[in-house]
Amino acid sequence: MRILLVEDHPPLADSVAAALKSGGWTVDVLGDGVAADLALQSEEYALAILDIGLPRLDGFEVLARLRGRGQTLPVLLLTARGEVKDRVHGLNLGADDYLAKPFELAELEARVKALLRRSLLGGEQKQQCGALVYDLGTRRFSLAGEFLSLTAREQAVLEVLIARPGRVLSKEQLAAQVFGLDQDASPDAIEIYVHRLRKKLEGSEVAIVTFRGLGYLLEARNA
Repeated sequence: MRILLVEDHPPLADSVAAALKSGGWTVDVLGDGVAADLALQSEEYALAILDIGLPRLDGFEVLARLRGRGQTLPVLLLTARGEVKDRVHGLNLGADDYLAKPFELAELEARVKALLRRSLLGGEQKQQCGALVYDLGTRRFSLAGEFLSLTAREQAVLEVLIARPGRVLSKEQLAAQVFGLDQDASPDAIEIYVHRLRKKLEGSEVAIVTFRGLGYLLEARNA
């Protein structure tokens, strides 16, 4: 899953991004509100972490524009402002959560998981497709009760597929969630990861089905 982090204080941005990347998420880091607004219009994210005190365009305005476009991705606001009126203003604009600085990285990660659980998994801790189970709390997949060993990119592709049951996803849609702004986002690379995942799912009732010209669907056969 791909997260946008917008924070203009480089040391904090670096530490937050490192913590999220170590958890397996793809993270794009931007430092001002205008760049964030443009990225949110052109890229696909599962979540945005948005500082309020940004240059050029503050976080409140970025959030207001996002919701004005009808975009529903969850937003976690970060701010040094602890006043109730600021929290209320952010929540009224459409923020999903609010975290005041300074904060512990463990709390930030817990809030990120909670927001993703609500938005992608319908509030459930686990998502299941036949014998394949994804636990958002541990960020692990198991197949027929056994831990499924995956590379970071394989994990990212499978997370996107299992979080959208019954939906056919194109290579472009998968690439948009797997690759960051600073990475080669070739949709053709998705074919490689899908091929590897199929090998690891072999012998089970779970399969990644190709719909020619459309994309891929994760399904449990004979379920």
